[in-house]
Amino acid sequence: MPPTLTVLGAAREVTGSAYLVQAGGTRFLVDFGLHQGNTEAAEKNLLPFPFDPAEIDFLILTHAHIDHSGLIPRLVAEGFQGAIHATAATADLAAVMLRDSAHIQEMDAEWRTRKAKRAGRKPWRPAYTREDADRAIGQFQSHDYGEDVNLGPEVRLRFWDAGHILGSAILELTLLPAGSKEAPVHLVFSGDVGQPEKPLIRDPESGMRADYLVLESTYGGRRHEETKDAIEELRGIIKAAKSSGGNIIIPSFAVGRTQEIIYYLRQICEEEKCDLPIYVDSPLAKEATEVYRRHRDVFDEEARAMIADNGPIFRFAELHFTESADESRALNGRRGVVIISASGMAEAGRIKHHLKHNLWRPEAHVVFVGYQAQHTLGRRILEGSDPVRIFGEEIAVRAHIHDLTGFSAHADEEQLVEWASQIAKPRLTLLTHGEPEAAFALQRVLESRLGFKVAVPKPGERFTLS
Repeated sequence: MPPTLTVLGAAREVTGSAYLVQAGGTRFLVDFGLHQGNTEAAEKNLLPFPFDPAEIDFLILTHAHIDHSGLIPRLVAEGFQGAIHATAATADLAAVMLRDSAHIQEMDAEWRTRKAKRAGRKPWRPAYTREDADRAIGQFQSHDYGEDVNLGPEVRLRFWDAGHILGSAILELTLLPAGSKEAPVHLVFSGDVGQPEKPLIRDPESGMRADYLVLESTYGGRRHEETKDAIEELRGIIKAAKSSGGNIIIPSFAVGRTQEIIYYLRQICEEEKCDLPIYVDSPLAKEATEVYRRHRDVFDEEARAMIADNGPIFRFAELHFTESADESRALNGRRGVVIISASGMAEAGRIKHHLKHNLWRPEAHVVFVGYQAQHTLGRRILEGSDPVRIFGEEIAVRAHIHDLTGFSAHADEEQLVEWASQIAKPRLTLLTHGEPEAAFALQRVLESRLGFKVAVPKPGERFTLS
């Protein structure tokens, strides 16, 4: 029997990445992420699995972002006992993120249950608990980039640097059906491919062998602005806020994006006086930043040189990390500050409070620095909704809204095509992790320019890797 691949999640949508691979008698998962967005997305996280978790031999994780890792604790709670293979930095970041996600799951379930009781409906159960997250964290096994990992008689693995966030990896799998005369099958998962020439982390690697390629398509059909232009726009926003006395609110993913934004703000403040206190109001971001400090070995040369020349990258006079909820609330009484807070799509966490207190102020600036998925508060703000509902209250949108795509951690369409062009033409390329419009746009370009055979899978679609 040839190997098979079933696309379980992130099929014609951006979140919930998950794949099931069967090679001979071995069954394993690649990623197992949360669906993010509205209530409908949250309900997907509670649906029955289309397999028995106890029968999964192991899981391979491309990187720690919650839309790739966030359902692993539920998998463990329902019987999965295998190893979770990841790079060392991913394992450390996932430990921080999964505990935080479990806390959010429990708090969200408590809030939804109170609403359900008032409406006479059934209680809402969390997808998993902090105990489940701790058990999952105990199942991680760490590996180095470039290491050949033997996962049994039928599967070999190598991690390549994806250049997306710290520890992010492209997976090169060699499937060797035991007892079969068929040739090995080379299967590559791109994970999330980063933009080249970004700070802190190295550029995405390419050139691996792929009979079958699973490629992300988040920014299919789109081009990012140049990073240098985004930096100049951010510099201009700081000057405008200084002049008006307004706040700058930056919804930012706690892992990856926040550290990069800190890097750029430090650069701006070194070149000219900022005069604006910068607050990272996210306990998760603070913990993740500590993980970044511990893994300097996978920084790029520029970042290592900055550490050597100027001391710690994530410490400078204007930068402050808040600790308690009281400190977070106190920021809402401040004027003339920069607040970086999670979540990056403005769907949960402290950022919603800061938006509630600043969106209606004409002197304020809201700066989006990452992808905003469908149905999220961030997407509604970007698309011009006015007012928007936050914590049940309608809030007018009078602040200046900025979308700095140059700071995205995802490659844009041109960069994805360039990356894919360095792989010998696969038999089939599957486009996932993108909304339909983006995925089909990238499909057309890969077919016309590279001559690739490309499919855009539907949820649950199964492919034979012959």
